Amino acid sequence: MSNYHIKGLEEYYQVYRKSVENPELFWEEIAEENFIWRKRWDTVLEWDFEKPEVKWFEGAQLNITENCLDRHLYHRGDKTAILFEPNDPKDPAEHITYKELHKRVCKFANVLKDKGIKRGDRVCIYVPMIPELIVSMLACARIGAVHSVVFAGFSSAALRTRINDASCKMVITSDGSFRGSKTIDLKGIVDEACKETPSVDSVLVVKRIRSEVHMEDGRDHWVAPLLEKASIDCPAETMEAEDPLFILYTSGSTGMPKGMLHTTAGYMIYSSYTFKNVFQYREEDVYWCSADIGWITGHSYIAYGPLANGATSVLFEGVPNFPDWGRFWEVIDKHKVNQFFTAPTAIRALAKEDLSHVMKHDLSSLKVLGTVGEPINEEAWHWYNNNIGKKNCPIVDSYFQTENGGIMLSPIAYATPTIPTYATLPIPGIQTCLMDEEGNEIKGNQVSGRLCIKFPWPSIARTIWGDHKRYKDTYFSTFKGKYFTGDGALRNETGYYRITGRVDDVIIVSGHNLGTAPIEDAINEHPDVAESAIVGFPHDIKGNALYGYVTLKEAGKQRNPDTVRKEINQLITENIGAIAKLEKIQFTNGLPKTRSGKIMRRILRKIATGEGDNLGDISTLLNPEVVEAVKQGNQLM
Repeated sequence: MSNYHIKGLEEYYQVYRKSVENPELFWEEIAEENFIWRKRWDTVLEWDFEKPEVKWFEGAQLNITENCLDRHLYHRGDKTAILFEPNDPKDPAEHITYKELHKRVCKFANVLKDKGIKRGDRVCIYVPMIPELIVSMLACARIGAVHSVVFAGFSSAALRTRINDASCKMVITSDGSFRGSKTIDLKGIVDEACKETPSVDSVLVVKRIRSEVHMEDGRDHWVAPLLEKASIDCPAETMEAEDPLFILYTSGSTGMPKGMLHTTAGYMIYSSYTFKNVFQYREEDVYWCSADIGWITGHSYIAYGPLANGATSVLFEGVPNFPDWGRFWEVIDKHKVNQFFTAPTAIRALAKEDLSHVMKHDLSSLKVLGTVGEPINEEAWHWYNNNIGKKNCPIVDSYFQTENGGIMLSPIAYATPTIPTYATLPIPGIQTCLMDEEGNEIKGNQVSGRLCIKFPWPSIARTIWGDHKRYKDTYFSTFKGKYFTGDGALRNETGYYRITGRVDDVIIVSGHNLGTAPIEDAINEHPDVAESAIVGFPHDIKGNALYGYVTLKEAGKQRNPDTVRKEINQLITENIGAIAKLEKIQFTNGLPKTRSGKIMRRILRKIATGEGDNLGDISTLLNPEVVEAVKQGNQLM
């Protein structure tokens, strides 16, 4: 790979200026110098945000797996590509070299072809965080099939919806999965889902927990015997630059998930470029992203981005608290991890535990820390910085969405000075702007507005599978000629961006627009608060008032609740102003969250407004059991 590291803030500004003054030349040079192509492109970019339509490197031909595997075989063939750390720390880790990964992918690709999968077919992958997950993704890409990874924890109803929306021809799953001390019956979930999936011809099953499962004759096949017979020779299919690579579903405001479609060349280039720069990855480094591959973070920053750079990427099957709350730090110590990328939700949970779990492990190998999934609050940032990074590791607080394909805003490690809670500056090539409610761009600094992008980047999702009108209406209709993220942001005096939350999480109280994120940050500074979520509810005088759901640490639960409520509102008054004080504060034992760790404020909003009996399907939540407890607590307010 050509060395395209950004080495300092001055160089960042130089590179950024070039990327916005001549975007086509900027991305063309990266494409030429860092990837292999079967045919060069005719045009670098064709775009129209009115339609909307975006095409990068039209006319080029390639296969992404040749860039992630084949080209590394000569120089890095014996280097570890995937370092698999299993659920149980007593089980040995598995080091899968680039040669071995290439062999496994080719054999799996031949199995897919033997079962009738061909270019353009959709394959649903419902597999836990084991090597076969990455192998099956790459096997699909090898032969031109479109993979749709569904988080192996979603319900049968959620799985069925996604299979049917994409008309998947095959499902790849396992007999089950480990999750800490528990096991999950994945095959049973697939069986239930496939009762109403007419497009599915076959189900491939990986043995993981070695449980007894039902195998339907003619449809279900164990993977191992098929792999034993498969050839290791599988030439990569020649793909067009704009051919679909994968569909990945994200939640929608209507309740129907949106299948975001990502294409081949642009996604490859952007995920690779952002991985190497944001984390300042070097050839000898060991990199670990603790996300699940069921999310865009895992696609871009466990699989494709690292592998395109010839990196060693840790694949972690476990959970942070098994066998104890020191598991993350034990893995970092054991494998001498250099870059660690995780979610603020995990950091807050770990910060509640005794520091002895951290102190007994050597974390001196760490060079870069990262956060992903939501804005990180200041208290968690400082805990992460002080106790994990030992004040020696820059924290790259990244911002991006499923729709984006890769990181959009983030510090560049060792180049961008960081400020807690700020995603800082856009990645080169990302032309950000803030818009007001009337559709005017807000110029200058020390301003806030709606975050938009006014020029396409290579990994932008091209459409919503089967519903281009919804794609246009959701992302391009609010502000003409611009992609609207749906998020609000502020830009400080130095031009740094801070994400303030979804625009629908801006609550108008007595005529004042109040973003929930700054209020939550203030609450979370209270020493007895673990986490919080703010929603609005109707108020006779103010129009809307603020309702706070607050989870206390153990020490806080022993105190007088009214005293803690007063202290919380005093903190808000001091940090934001009296207008932002909470009308109601409900203490909870937990908050409903998605599998990626995001708090489901839609559910909390309905409970606060008395619509708790009309919540819809909550089975895909990480912790659906907390919903009833929150409802009961609301009734006592």
